[in-house]
Amino acid sequence: MGLSQVGIGTTNPTATLDVDGTLKVRTTIQETNMEVITDSIMVISRNGYVNRVDANDVVNAGLPSMVRASFSSASDIAHLITLTLGFGYTLVEFDNELTDTNDEYDPTTYTFTAKEDGIYQVNAQIRVNSLITVNTDFGIGIYKNNVLVAEQSFASVVVGVVNVTSPFRSVSTTIDLVAGDTITFKLAASLASVNILGNNSDSYCAIYQIR
Repeated sequence: MGLSQVGIGTTNPTATLDVDGTLKVRTTIQETNMEVITDSIMVISRNGYVNRVDANDVVNAGLPSMVRASFSSASDIAHLITLTLGFGYTLVEFDNELTDTNDEYDPTTYTFTAKEDGIYQVNAQIRVNSLITVNTDFGIGIYKNNVLVAEQSFASVVVGVVNVTSPFRSVSTTIDLVAGDTITFKLAASLASVNILGNNSDSYCAIYQIR
């Protein structure tokens, strides 16, 4: 016997059973097999087919974006990261992905790419080595689609051998993103290079989806 398709409410079925209308089930049996429960959720695809998905995928799909990254190549001495700077702004290479709930941060390009529309809280902090004298404006900025949206930058002031300004530069803002928008972080300084403390608690970036 050849394969056939049955249509309910349609004369042109495109599946083994094609129902053009609502579906009502009056009685169900409770499933107790845990192996089945972990992979027994049914969803309707965009083309109308009923598919099965892993339960963990449903949970993960509902999780808000949460990203935290830092530096991975810190030296043993004071955990210093030496960043080579150019004129104007230089990309901060946060290459150590600590948290990424929805796989949106690329530690090879140091770029966050939003997968869905939403409002995001974005933070970044760096700590310059206080033993190094930095007599110029120095700061960090947040870039949306390579356009500066927030920045903290000020000159380091050294009196004798004491740096009287904070070694920290931190920036925070709330950004409205649509799917495909990118977030990167850049340093602003007129220096050839700068030493930054690379500990996770000293220098990092963090992105969290608010809604």
